[in-house]
Amino acid sequence: MRAGTRYRERRWEGARASAAQSVLYWIARQLVFRHILRKVGLLRVRYAVSTGAPLPPRIQALWQIWGVDLVNLYGSTEAGGIIASQRPGFPKPGDVGTPTSVNAVRLAEDGEVLIRGTGVFRGYWKNEEATREIRDGEWLRIGEIGEFGAGGVLRLIDRKRDIMVTAGGKNLAPTNIENALKASPYIGEAVVFADGRRYPVALIEIDADTVSEWARAHTVAYTDFASLVGHPRIQELIAREIDRANEQLAQVEQVKKFRLLPKELDPENEDDPLTPTRKVQRKLMYEKFRELVKSMYTREESELIDAELAQLGTQRPQ
Repeated sequence: MRAGTRYRERRWEGARASAAQSVLYWIARQLVFRHILRKVGLLRVRYAVSTGAPLPPRIQALWQIWGVDLVNLYGSTEAGGIIASQRPGFPKPGDVGTPTSVNAVRLAEDGEVLIRGTGVFRGYWKNEEATREIRDGEWLRIGEIGEFGAGGVLRLIDRKRDIMVTAGGKNLAPTNIENALKASPYIGEAVVFADGRRYPVALIEIDADTVSEWARAHTVAYTDFASLVGHPRIQELIAREIDRANEQLAQVEQVKKFRLLPKELDPENEDDPLTPTRKVQRKLMYEKFRELVKSMYTREESELIDAELAQLGTQRPQ
């Protein structure tokens, strides 16, 4: 992997890889990466496109290191199709490319991405209120916060409605934190909360397959999913994975506490806060697991109360 990473990083920087790097990468492809692609049935794939939500940069980078020219394509039904796309040729992960020639893209004062073009829809059928919410004159609000990078590439930060503001006034994009957590093979889903609080916390759904395999390899006894996530060694395993993810995040983004979900989320279960495509509904997730989230802030609230009492020159009754 190290040889593949070094080779691709040089290419992402627009530089030529050295002869030694090229040779090492070719060897890695022949001995390792081709076997991985063959195992997943993608050995003959040379070019692939990801649509929908932008891929986490680590995922896109991994496939490119293996030899698949994976690119991001960003679109919207209301915008009439494609808004922006990366060009083939192993583009640098982390953005959705440049806007298409039929669209004009700009950022509102708050960073929301606005689209104007011939394909932009006129409005929702018999729903003027919803249309007014998404239209700004001739511009379409797509509900994403973004920024432009070198060469005019568009990078999406997060859904506007998901941006959180901490108690200290810092804006946080939870998707960035969640993607860092989900880079772990032992974490299947992660949902971050921090709005109005002093630090981020996370609800974690373990990846049952990889965690149970780890448990068997380390002689961790369990009887069901609940006993697996409740085992102290599994808690320690996930804690180490979160510490590893925190190393990639800014200090204000680092997850300070977490709780493991006591059950697997099922999109076919109407009571679980998932869409049929396994997208987490953050508000419903909070409502369902409110007590778990609150438990991660109990000490914080106690400290705040003590601080207020100290300013008044009194102490909390024991």
